[in-house]
Amino acid sequence: MSVFNNSALYPCFLLTGFSGLESRYGLISLPILLVYATSIAGNITILYIIRTESSLHQPMYYFLSMLALTDLGLSTTTLPTMFRVFWFHAREIPFNACLVQMYFIHVFSIIESAVLLAMAFDRFVAIREPLRYAAILTNSVIIGIGLAITGRAVALVFPASFLLKRLQYRAVNVLSYPFCLHQDLIKTTVSNRRVSSIYGLMVVICSMGLDSVLLLLSYLLILGTVLSIASKAERVKALNTCISHICAVLTFYAPMIGLSMIRRYGQNASPIIHVLMANVYLLVPPLMNPIVYSVKTKQIRDRLIKKFKKHQV
Repeated sequence: MSVFNNSALYPCFLLTGFSGLESRYGLISLPILLVYATSIAGNITILYIIRTESSLHQPMYYFLSMLALTDLGLSTTTLPTMFRVFWFHAREIPFNACLVQMYFIHVFSIIESAVLLAMAFDRFVAIREPLRYAAILTNSVIIGIGLAITGRAVALVFPASFLLKRLQYRAVNVLSYPFCLHQDLIKTTVSNRRVSSIYGLMVVICSMGLDSVLLLLSYLLILGTVLSIASKAERVKALNTCISHICAVLTFYAPMIGLSMIRRYGQNASPIIHVLMANVYLLVPPLMNPIVYSVKTKQIRDRLIKKFKKHQV
Protein backbone atom coordinates (compact mmCIF):
# COMPACT_ATOMS: atom_id res chain seq x y z
CA MET A 1 0.00 0.00 0.00
CA SER A 2 2.86 2.40 0.64
CA VAL A 3 3.81 2.27 -3.02
CA PHE A 4 0.29 3.30 -4.04
CA ASN A 5 0.10 5.98 -1.37
CA ASN A 6 3.36 7.54 -2.54
CA SER A 7 2.44 7.22 -6.19
CA ALA A 8 -0.95 8.82 -5.51
CA LEU A 9 0.90 11.87 -4.18
CA TYR A 10 3.79 11.97 -6.65
CA PRO A 11 3.00 9.86 -9.73
CA CYS A 12 5.17 10.31 -12.79
CA PHE A 13 3.80 10.21 -16.32
CA LEU A 14 5.70 9.42 -19.51
CA LEU A 15 4.48 10.98 -22.74
CA THR A 16 4.71 8.97 -25.96
CA GLY A 17 5.60 10.12 -29.45
CA PHE A 18 5.85 7.85 -32.46
CA SER A 19 7.13 4.60 -30.97
CA GLY A 20 9.91 3.02 -32.98
CA LEU A 21 10.71 6.24 -34.84
CA GLU A 22 12.72 7.94 -32.09
CA SER A 23 15.80 8.22 -34.32
CA ARG A 24 13.75 10.29 -36.79
CA TYR A 25 12.21 12.69 -34.28
CA GLY A 26 14.35 15.54 -35.59
CA LEU A 27 12.86 15.09 -39.06
CA ILE A 28 9.34 14.49 -37.75
CA SER A 29 9.47 17.67 -35.68
CA LEU A 30 9.99 19.86 -38.78
CA PRO A 31 6.43 19.54 -40.20
CA ILE A 32 5.05 19.80 -36.66
CA LEU A 33 7.01 23.04 -36.19
CA LEU A 34 5.68 24.31 -39.53
CA VAL A 35 2.10 23.50 -38.48
CA TYR A 36 2.51 25.32 -35.15
CA ALA A 37 4.17 28.35 -36.76
CA THR A 38 1.46 28.58 -39.44
CA SER A 39 -1.34 28.12 -36.89
CA ILE A 40 -0.06 30.77 -34.51
CA ALA A 41 0.85 33.24 -37.27
CA GLY A 42 -2.47 32.67 -39.08
CA ASN A 43 -4.65 33.18 -36.03
CA ILE A 44 -2.70 36.23 -34.88
CA THR A 45 -3.10 37.67 -38.39
CA ILE A 46 -6.86 37.09 -38.29
CA LEU A 47 -7.07 38.86 -34.92
CA TYR A 48 -4.91 41.74 -36.17
CA ILE A 49 -6.98 42.24 -39.33
CA ILE A 50 -10.25 42.26 -37.40
CA ARG A 51 -8.82 44.54 -34.70
CA THR A 52 -7.43 47.14 -37.11
CA GLU A 53 -10.24 47.19 -39.71
CA SER A 54 -13.25 49.03 -38.32
CA SER A 55 -15.43 47.68 -41.16
CA LEU A 56 -14.95 44.19 -39.69
CA HIS A 57 -16.29 45.16 -36.27
CA GLN A 58 -19.42 43.08 -36.84
CA PRO A 59 -20.89 40.05 -35.01
CA MET A 60 -19.60 37.50 -37.53
CA TYR A 61 -16.02 38.69 -37.11
CA TYR A 62 -16.29 38.97 -33.34
CA PHE A 63 -17.17 35.26 -33.29
CA LEU A 64 -14.29 34.60 -35.69
CA SER A 65 -12.01 36.40 -33.21
CA MET A 66 -13.24 34.05 -30.47
CA LEU A 67 -12.41 31.09 -32.71
CA ALA A 68 -8.92 32.44 -33.42
CA LEU A 69 -8.25 33.06 -29.71
CA THR A 70 -9.41 29.54 -28.90
CA ASP A 71 -7.15 28.07 -31.57
CA LEU A 72 -4.22 30.06 -30.21
CA GLY A 73 -4.96 28.72 -26.73
CA LEU A 74 -5.15 25.14 -27.99
CA SER A 75 -1.88 25.46 -29.92
CA THR A 76 0.09 27.01 -27.06
CA THR A 77 -1.26 24.42 -24.61
CA THR A 78 0.02 21.43 -26.57
CA LEU A 79 3.21 22.99 -27.96
CA PRO A 80 5.51 22.66 -24.88
CA THR A 81 5.16 18.91 -24.39
CA MET A 82 5.16 18.18 -28.13
CA PHE A 83 8.55 19.78 -28.54
CA ARG A 84 9.94 18.34 -25.31
CA VAL A 85 9.16 14.88 -26.70
CA PHE A 86 10.25 15.38 -30.31
CA TRP A 87 13.22 17.72 -29.83
CA PHE A 88 14.68 16.72 -26.49
CA HIS A 89 13.29 13.17 -26.05
CA ALA A 90 12.06 14.40 -22.65
CA ARG A 91 9.02 12.24 -21.93
CA GLU A 92 8.55 12.77 -18.20
CA ILE A 93 5.85 15.15 -16.98
CA PRO A 94 4.75 15.71 -13.35
CA PHE A 95 1.19 14.76 -12.45
CA ASN A 96 0.06 18.31 -11.66
CA ALA A 97 1.53 19.67 -14.90
CA CYS A 98 -0.23 16.88 -16.80
CA LEU A 99 -3.53 17.75 -15.11
CA VAL A 100 -3.12 21.43 -15.99
CA GLN A 101 -2.40 20.63 -19.64
CA MET A 102 -5.33 18.19 -19.79
CA TYR A 103 -7.60 20.80 -18.25
CA PHE A 104 -6.78 23.50 -20.80
CA ILE A 105 -6.84 21.13 -23.79
CA HIS A 106 -10.38 20.05 -22.94
CA VAL A 107 -11.50 23.57 -21.97
CA PHE A 108 -10.33 25.01 -25.29
CA SER A 109 -11.82 22.07 -27.22
CA ILE A 110 -15.23 22.60 -25.58
CA ILE A 111 -14.98 26.36 -26.16
CA GLU A 112 -14.21 25.78 -29.85
CA SER A 113 -17.24 23.50 -30.19
CA ALA A 114 -19.46 26.15 -28.60
CA VAL A 115 -17.99 28.98 -30.69
CA LEU A 116 -18.77 27.02 -33.85
CA LEU A 117 -22.35 26.67 -32.61
CA ALA A 118 -22.53 30.42 -31.90
CA MET A 119 -21.24 31.10 -35.42
CA ALA A 120 -24.00 28.88 -36.83
CA PHE A 121 -26.55 30.94 -34.86
CA ASP A 122 -24.93 34.09 -36.25
CA ARG A 123 -25.37 32.80 -39.83
CA PHE A 124 -28.99 31.85 -39.13
CA VAL A 125 -29.82 35.32 -37.82
CA ALA A 126 -27.98 37.00 -40.72
CA ILE A 127 -29.95 34.99 -43.29
CA ARG A 128 -33.31 34.93 -41.49
CA GLU A 129 -33.37 38.51 -40.18
CA PRO A 130 -30.87 40.54 -42.25
CA LEU A 131 -32.49 43.88 -41.41
CA ARG A 132 -32.49 43.17 -37.65
CA TYR A 133 -29.12 41.38 -37.60
CA ALA A 134 -27.17 44.13 -35.83
CA ALA A 135 -30.07 44.85 -33.46
CA ILE A 136 -30.29 41.18 -32.37
CA LEU A 137 -26.56 40.47 -32.05
CA THR A 138 -25.49 43.57 -30.15
CA ASN A 139 -22.10 43.87 -28.47
CA SER A 140 -23.60 43.08 -25.07
CA VAL A 141 -25.26 39.92 -26.44
CA ILE A 142 -22.00 38.78 -28.03
CA ILE A 143 -20.09 39.42 -24.79
CA GLY A 144 -22.74 37.44 -22.91
CA ILE A 145 -22.44 34.54 -25.35
CA GLY A 146 -18.65 34.58 -24.99
CA LEU A 147 -18.83 34.55 -21.19
CA ALA A 148 -21.41 31.74 -21.22
CA ILE A 149 -19.26 29.67 -23.58
CA THR A 150 -16.16 30.10 -21.41
CA GLY A 151 -18.05 29.56 -18.15
CA ARG A 152 -19.59 26.32 -19.38
CA ALA A 153 -16.22 24.89 -20.44
CA VAL A 154 -14.47 25.89 -17.22
CA ALA A 155 -17.30 24.52 -15.05
CA LEU A 156 -17.59 21.21 -16.94
CA VAL A 157 -13.89 20.30 -16.99
CA PHE A 158 -12.91 21.33 -13.46
CA PRO A 159 -14.67 18.43 -11.67
CA ALA A 160 -13.01 16.00 -14.11
CA SER A 161 -9.60 17.25 -12.99
CA PHE A 162 -10.62 17.02 -9.33
CA LEU A 163 -11.85 13.43 -9.76
CA LEU A 164 -8.60 12.41 -11.46
CA LYS A 165 -6.64 13.99 -8.60
CA ARG A 166 -8.37 11.66 -6.12
CA LEU A 167 -7.47 8.46 -7.98
CA GLN A 168 -4.41 6.32 -7.34
CA TYR A 169 -1.72 5.69 -9.92
CA ARG A 170 1.43 3.66 -10.30
CA ALA A 171 4.75 5.32 -9.58
CA VAL A 172 5.41 5.49 -13.35
CA ASN A 173 2.57 5.71 -15.88
CA VAL A 174 2.97 5.57 -19.66
CA LEU A 175 0.57 7.71 -21.69
CA SER A 176 -0.37 7.12 -25.33
CA TYR A 177 0.28 10.60 -26.72
CA PRO A 178 2.78 13.50 -26.46
CA PHE A 179 0.18 15.43 -24.42
CA CYS A 180 -2.28 14.67 -21.63
CA LEU A 181 -5.91 13.78 -22.37
CA HIS A 182 -8.60 12.78 -19.89
CA GLN A 183 -9.37 9.40 -21.48
CA ASP A 184 -5.65 8.58 -21.51
CA LEU A 185 -5.09 9.48 -17.86
CA ILE A 186 -8.04 7.36 -16.76
CA LYS A 187 -6.50 4.25 -18.31
CA THR A 188 -3.44 4.48 -16.07
CA THR A 189 -5.25 4.51 -12.72
CA VAL A 190 -5.07 1.50 -10.40
CA SER A 191 -8.16 2.46 -8.38
CA ASN A 192 -11.85 2.45 -9.24
CA ARG A 193 -12.39 4.84 -12.15
CA ARG A 194 -16.11 4.35 -12.69
CA VAL A 195 -17.17 7.80 -11.46
CA SER A 196 -14.46 9.57 -13.47
CA SER A 197 -15.34 7.62 -16.61
CA ILE A 198 -19.06 8.35 -16.28
CA TYR A 199 -18.42 12.02 -15.62
CA GLY A 200 -16.06 12.24 -18.60
CA LEU A 201 -18.77 10.75 -20.81
CA MET A 202 -21.34 13.20 -19.43
CA VAL A 203 -19.01 16.13 -20.20
CA VAL A 204 -18.71 14.98 -23.82
CA ILE A 205 -22.48 14.54 -24.15
CA CYS A 206 -23.28 17.90 -22.51
CA SER A 207 -20.74 19.81 -24.58
CA MET A 208 -19.73 18.50 -27.99
CA GLY A 209 -22.60 16.04 -28.22
CA LEU A 210 -25.21 18.72 -27.52
CA ASP A 211 -23.38 21.27 -29.69
CA SER A 212 -23.28 18.91 -32.68
CA VAL A 213 -27.04 18.28 -32.44
CA LEU A 214 -27.75 22.03 -32.20
CA LEU A 215 -25.37 22.67 -35.10
CA LEU A 216 -27.29 20.21 -37.24
CA LEU A 217 -30.57 21.82 -36.20
CA SER A 218 -29.18 25.28 -37.00
CA TYR A 219 -28.26 24.24 -40.51
CA LEU A 220 -31.64 22.63 -41.06
CA LEU A 221 -33.21 25.97 -40.11
CA ILE A 222 -30.73 27.82 -42.34
CA LEU A 223 -31.51 25.48 -45.24
CA GLY A 224 -35.24 25.97 -44.73
CA THR A 225 -34.80 29.74 -44.71
CA VAL A 226 -32.61 29.68 -47.84
CA LEU A 227 -35.07 27.53 -49.76
CA SER A 228 -37.84 30.02 -48.95
CA ILE A 229 -35.94 32.79 -50.76
CA ALA A 230 -37.49 33.37 -54.17
CA SER A 231 -34.38 34.46 -56.08
CA LYS A 232 -31.91 31.71 -57.03
CA ALA A 233 -29.03 34.21 -56.99
CA GLU A 234 -29.96 35.27 -53.45
CA ARG A 235 -30.16 31.64 -52.34
CA VAL A 236 -26.66 30.95 -53.66
CA LYS A 237 -25.35 34.15 -52.06
CA ALA A 238 -26.84 33.19 -48.69
CA LEU A 239 -25.36 29.68 -48.82
CA ASN A 240 -21.95 31.06 -49.81
CA THR A 241 -21.80 32.97 -46.52
CA CYS A 242 -21.88 29.60 -44.71
CA ILE A 243 -19.13 27.80 -46.64
CA SER A 244 -16.26 28.92 -44.41
CA HIS A 245 -18.18 27.93 -41.30
CA ILE A 246 -19.12 24.52 -42.71
CA CYS A 247 -15.42 23.90 -43.48
CA ALA A 248 -14.50 24.89 -39.91
CA VAL A 249 -17.14 22.53 -38.47
CA LEU A 250 -15.91 19.62 -40.61
CA THR A 251 -12.29 20.39 -39.72
CA PHE A 252 -13.14 20.24 -36.02
CA TYR A 253 -15.53 17.27 -35.87
CA ALA A 254 -14.02 14.94 -38.51
CA PRO A 255 -10.67 14.43 -36.68
CA MET A 256 -12.49 14.10 -33.35
CA ILE A 257 -14.78 11.38 -34.75
CA GLY A 258 -11.78 9.70 -36.39
CA LEU A 259 -9.86 9.63 -33.10
CA SER A 260 -12.90 8.21 -31.27
CA MET A 261 -13.33 5.49 -33.90
CA ILE A 262 -9.65 4.55 -33.73
CA ARG A 263 -9.79 4.34 -29.92
CA ARG A 264 -12.99 2.27 -30.02
CA TYR A 265 -12.35 -0.08 -32.93
CA GLY A 266 -8.63 0.21 -33.69
CA GLN A 267 -7.16 -1.80 -30.83
CA ASN A 268 -5.09 -3.77 -33.34
CA ALA A 269 -3.92 -0.68 -35.21
CA SER A 270 -0.34 0.50 -34.88
CA PRO A 271 0.30 2.89 -31.95
CA ILE A 272 1.64 5.31 -34.56
CA ILE A 273 -1.87 5.56 -36.06
CA HIS A 274 -3.31 6.43 -32.64
CA VAL A 275 -0.70 9.16 -32.06
CA LEU A 276 -1.13 10.48 -35.60
CA MET A 277 -4.91 10.78 -35.23
CA ALA A 278 -4.53 12.52 -31.86
CA ASN A 279 -2.11 15.01 -33.41
CA VAL A 280 -4.49 15.62 -36.32
CA TYR A 281 -7.35 16.19 -33.85
CA LEU A 282 -5.46 18.92 -31.96
CA LEU A 283 -3.27 20.43 -34.70
CA VAL A 284 -5.45 20.56 -37.81
CA PRO A 285 -8.32 22.88 -36.67
CA PRO A 286 -5.99 25.70 -35.49
CA LEU A 287 -4.06 25.32 -38.75
CA MET A 288 -6.99 25.18 -41.16
CA ASN A 289 -9.40 27.73 -39.65
CA PRO A 290 -7.36 30.87 -40.49
CA ILE A 291 -6.52 29.45 -43.93
CA VAL A 292 -10.16 28.69 -44.72
CA TYR A 293 -11.44 32.07 -43.53
CA SER A 294 -8.63 33.92 -45.31
CA VAL A 295 -9.35 32.17 -48.61
CA LYS A 296 -13.15 31.87 -48.52
CA THR A 297 -14.14 35.11 -46.76
CA LYS A 298 -13.86 37.99 -49.23
CA GLN A 299 -13.68 40.70 -46.57
CA ILE A 300 -10.75 39.01 -44.78
CA ARG A 301 -9.02 38.14 -48.06
CA ASP A 302 -9.28 41.69 -49.39
CA ARG A 303 -7.86 43.17 -46.16
CA LEU A 304 -4.96 40.71 -46.20
CA ILE A 305 -4.11 41.59 -49.80
CA LYS A 306 -4.41 45.29 -48.96
CA LYS A 307 -2.04 44.94 -45.99
CA PHE A 308 0.41 42.87 -48.04
CA LYS A 309 0.52 45.42 -50.88
CA LYS A 310 0.89 48.26 -48.38
CA HIS A 311 4.00 46.62 -46.86
CA GLN A 312 5.48 46.04 -50.31
CA VAL A 313 5.31 49.71 -51.24
